[in-house]
Amino acid sequence: MEKESYGEDFWQDIDKAQKIMQEVKALNNQINEYEDLLKDVEDLEVLIELAIEMEDYQVYKDIKEYFSSISKKAEDFKLSTLLNGEYDKNSAILSIHSGAGGLEAQDWAEMLLRMYRRWAEEKGFGIEILDLLSDTEGGIKSVTMIIKGFNAYGYLKSEKGVHRLVRISPFDSSNRRHTSFASIDVYPELDDEIDIEINESDLKIDTYRASGAGGQHVNTTDSAVRITHIPTGIMVQCQNERSQHSNRLTAMRMLKAKLVQLKEEENKEKVEDLQGKYTQIGWGSQIRSYIFHPYSLVKDHRTDVEVGDVNRVMDGDIDIFINEYLKSISMNSGRINGK
Repeated sequence: MEKESYGEDFWQDIDKAQKIMQEVKALNNQINEYEDLLKDVEDLEVLIELAIEMEDYQVYKDIKEYFSSISKKAEDFKLSTLLNGEYDKNSAILSIHSGAGGLEAQDWAEMLLRMYRRWAEEKGFGIEILDLLSDTEGGIKSVTMIIKGFNAYGYLKSEKGVHRLVRISPFDSSNRRHTSFASIDVYPELDDEIDIEINESDLKIDTYRASGAGGQHVNTTDSAVRITHIPTGIMVQCQNERSQHSNRLTAMRMLKAKLVQLKEEENKEKVEDLQGKYTQIGWGSQIRSYIFHPYSLVKDHRTDVEVGDVNRVMDGDIDIFINEYLKSISMNSGRINGK
């Protein structure tokens, strides 16, 4: 027993050490980015002096292009410094829920899943599906996944809300235009050492047969777990692991993360806003619209940022929306603090 206990502690220490090394690596990368930016500015100064001496128009064009490149790097670096919330550095747990509309809405939820996976892959983040409820006809009803990486939550917290799709539905034989909705919920993955007291009597725990990935036993045992926190109505579920015990542990970590988020945002009037279970996934509640027809446009309704190439966005190019949202909440925070 002692050997077994020692082994468990050892691997927990290894896991903590790996997380610390990841954070150190990310901070070193940030330092290197800053030093590279200073070097670029020095090179630009040399280029300007050269242009003045040579009076060469082509050099002026190079300066303009180089200045534009440096400005983008500086803006990106500035945004990375805005991620200073208590849990911004953590990995993110992201859930997608399809709205009303059957197959069309489920297909939209699957399109969003692909978009976030593409974005995460481009960032070098890891992805682990925790729970997936697909439909035999097509698309997905809901999915929950962990996007693993430094500052993943800091970036993805901007995506929480209702996302609206407008297109000619491929499932409509009359080629009519359809509007579909899906909700995104995002909260930070918490470390095991964060202790939150939860009364067992406040929990409703259900088990069911897993339908997704999880190994050869998922179709023969009730390994999937759904936990409902009765006082808040928050519900989490996991079916990714092979055993019911492992799924329960993962689901409890998800519940704790949501309760921490709830505590942080306790100034909000409605608990429903924090549950990712948007009571009205529909008109008037969307944060972003993706329009495929009659024109191509993606618009964020919080920042008024627009991108004309909807296909590029669906391929994971969503940084402009994330960055503008981070800037907007930073400005609002500054005004609140009287800065």
